[in-house]
Amino acid sequence: MRVKQINNSTTVRQHGGALKSAVLFAGGLALLVFAALGVGGYLAWREASSPGPSRQATIILFEPGSSVSKIADELQEAGIVRYAELFTVVVRLRRAENKIKAGEYSIPAQSSIVSIIDILIDGKSILHYFTAPEGLTVAQILRLIDTDQILDGETTLEPAEGELLPETYAFTRGASRDDVVRRMMKAQDAVIDELWPARATELPFSTPDEAIILASIVEKETGQPEEREQVAAVFINRLKRRMRLESDPTIIYGLTKGEPLGRGLRQSELRAETPYNTYVISGLPPTPIANPGRASIEAVLNPADTDDIFFVADGTGGHAFASNLRDHLANVAEWRRIERERKRDG
Repeated sequence: MRVKQINNSTTVRQHGGALKSAVLFAGGLALLVFAALGVGGYLAWREASSPGPSRQATIILFEPGSSVSKIADELQEAGIVRYAELFTVVVRLRRAENKIKAGEYSIPAQSSIVSIIDILIDGKSILHYFTAPEGLTVAQILRLIDTDQILDGETTLEPAEGELLPETYAFTRGASRDDVVRRMMKAQDAVIDELWPARATELPFSTPDEAIILASIVEKETGQPEEREQVAAVFINRLKRRMRLESDPTIIYGLTKGEPLGRGLRQSELRAETPYNTYVISGLPPTPIANPGRASIEAVLNPADTDDIFFVADGTGGHAFASNLRDHLANVAEWRRIERERKRDG
């Protein structure tokens, strides 16, 4: 047993038996231990506040409902404390039996019993994280949740398309998959509640649901954050002019429910009359085509101030915008040239 030197190491060795006896006896007389046990009690306190035996940080999980004695035993078995009985005594002396919280903790190397109790009272369990990227469908997000190895339980909730807010969510071990789904739904509601009142005037839609539908299209049309407001403006200008949106991702959603198509769209698909083919239907499709992030929702509620009604890929990952057909056709011709060069060089 190693205890930090008091006056010299001989004193510690001489009273090693007194320390163990004090710890065991104190288990039944917790409130009297340090006051009544003399040298043994002093050494017990010295042990409780001295560095523990662990050589490295240890992750340990205490299940909900674990008693103090069970927690103490698990700490000793893990090599984090030397004496489970002493841990229990100190908890009782601090009247902390009902303050210690279950959870998953990282206990630093050589933590003393006193500092471990502080950690468990503070209750700051290890945080794990789940990230849902923007632009995924509900089905795709639920698959990610289902494959997370830390979350518990089965996913039983079935949100509608567009009801989840893509973001990173922190959780502690023991959280259920449905817990995360509920949080994503509440987060999306909170974003709408925050942003809707500050929306621009004269938007061509009148409900938050319609805003989410349009935001999902913007999300799928561009991966460039700086373009979102301009892409949103194009679609809003088109709606105002009663032009069709003509968005390829809407067609793909109608064909695959948002799963990758794996090929280019066929002319027959561009002409097919489906509820999601915005080359054929006027206005918005019936539902979102993905789950838009906050930035895309902000973009459709406060779009860029522009007259643009066209955009096409520009070869850099972004788009070239135009407010008239002549300029748009020039942009399209440039994009076709870039495509030909890539095929030739590739």
